[in-house]
Amino acid sequence: MNILTVQSSPNVESSFTRAASHELVQALKKKHHGATVTTRDVIAHPVPHVLPATLGAIFSPPAAHTADQKAILGSVDKLVDEVIAADVIVIGAPMYNFSVPSSLKAWIDAIVRTGRTFNYTDKGPVGLLAASKHAVFVTASGGVYSEGPSQAFDHLDPYLRAIFTFLGLKQLHSIRVEGTAFGPDAVAKAKAASSAAIAKLVAAL
Repeated sequence: MNILTVQSSPNVESSFTRAASHELVQALKKKHHGATVTTRDVIAHPVPHVLPATLGAIFSPPAAHTADQKAILGSVDKLVDEVIAADVIVIGAPMYNFSVPSSLKAWIDAIVRTGRTFNYTDKGPVGLLAASKHAVFVTASGGVYSEGPSQAFDHLDPYLRAIFTFLGLKQLHSIRVEGTAFGPDAVAKAKAASSAAIAKLVAAL
């Protein structure tokens, strides 16, 4: 099993998403001996946001690429290669203003690549990633967004699901650590719920 973990919380020391992601990865390694883990930390090593130079490199013929364009594509292609090689993709994403952190959005913009992770066809776009891959979205929020009156504001988990469905995945899983703004008891309850969800998921993988 090849595991890719993508971490986007700037709260390195006490992040709920980093802790839950680590718990999940360690459980997977324990179950699947010999599993390999690739860590892509977009806080420690930020992915550049899409700029004109990026678009010029992606949408120009390879034979015409300059040295700078080759360097841009080399770094972007490495991110895409990691996604393609992974059997399980674990994404740690705290909720920022109801959606993903901009650091994670930059990574998403890099790995959604025509000709590599999806293609345009006469019947519309088609995902190129193997449907057998698993993506696990480990999210955290101060409020509760999986249900109740705030559910309509959740543009984090549904967005991640939409992206990876677009790329061809069918095995999508959510681990939520939510309601952490409501005091120590709520934090303990959220952690217990996420640990239970992790154990259930690992048993099935």
